[in-house]
Amino acid sequence: MKRFLCTLAAVATITAFSPQIEAEAASVKTTESQLMNIADDYIGVPYKWGGTTTSGFDCSGYIQYVFKKAGVSVPRTTSQMVNAGTAVAKSNLQVGDLVFFNTSGRGVSHAGIYAGDNKFIHASSSRGVTITSLSDPYYWGSKYVTARRIVDFPAKAQAEVAEVVQAAAENPYANASKPISRLDAAEALVKELGLKPIHTNTSYFRDIPANHPKIAVINAVYEAGIFTGANGNFNAGGNLSRAQMAKILVESFNLTGSTNANFKDVPADSWAAPYINTLYHNKVTTGYTAGPKAGTYGLNENVTRTQLGKFMDRIK
Repeated sequence: MKRFLCTLAAVATITAFSPQIEAEAASVKTTESQLMNIADDYIGVPYKWGGTTTSGFDCSGYIQYVFKKAGVSVPRTTSQMVNAGTAVAKSNLQVGDLVFFNTSGRGVSHAGIYAGDNKFIHASSSRGVTITSLSDPYYWGSKYVTARRIVDFPAKAQAEVAEVVQAAAENPYANASKPISRLDAAEALVKELGLKPIHTNTSYFRDIPANHPKIAVINAVYEAGIFTGANGNFNAGGNLSRAQMAKILVESFNLTGSTNANFKDVPADSWAAPYINTLYHNKVTTGYTAGPKAGTYGLNENVTRTQLGKFMDRIK
């Protein structure tokens, strides 16, 4: 699956940690699990080129923000970070280590924070802040370059750290409650699939002017048959529902096959049922399996940025 990832906010001179920063890192009281709790708080925050705040992060901006909250200063850019701290073998990674990737073919261009259990948390330009497998055979496994240890955290029981990581993996959008709009979902799919519009000087929808700033995105998903709108309108600012998400994922990735999921909240005659059954057949969704919503899909619930990203990640 094609991925669109973080690149450097700016080209900077490579510098090492100063003694002051090293001393600060050495004396930090934050534990690995506390660091991961901080990192998890921003899952779902959207990607923003050059972003260093919770309104949007790039990859290094996210790392710098998280470590600052933990009481540690780190450099601003990926090219500086890769020379900070001490080198760590991939086989010796610990929670909190920085992991680096070559996504551009021109050296280190992306970074994240190792989260344990062979996962890392990072700001992806197509999904925002998310958790990803370090050994993803479709992309990350072949892009890995090196790792650096910024902080030698006090020893903690691995079970405590694993609990934090597992909680984030099971409910990665717990702290990202803002629904994703139909326009933002369309833009994420355009980036993921590399879609290009045929027409950029006309509109297919009554509520979208031909000079709309995102006309290329909207036309691209319409021409690909992914978003068809309702009653002639695109409803760009409307929230994307889980029912609508099922349709656009099936259409986007040409998923086939159908297994009756028997979700309690999805009537057999619902327009969305065939799409949901296809997602279930392809192991993209299992619905809610625990709690008061067990056995349901969440047909009319809104989709968050991270939830959409996780569903997309499950499509191979």
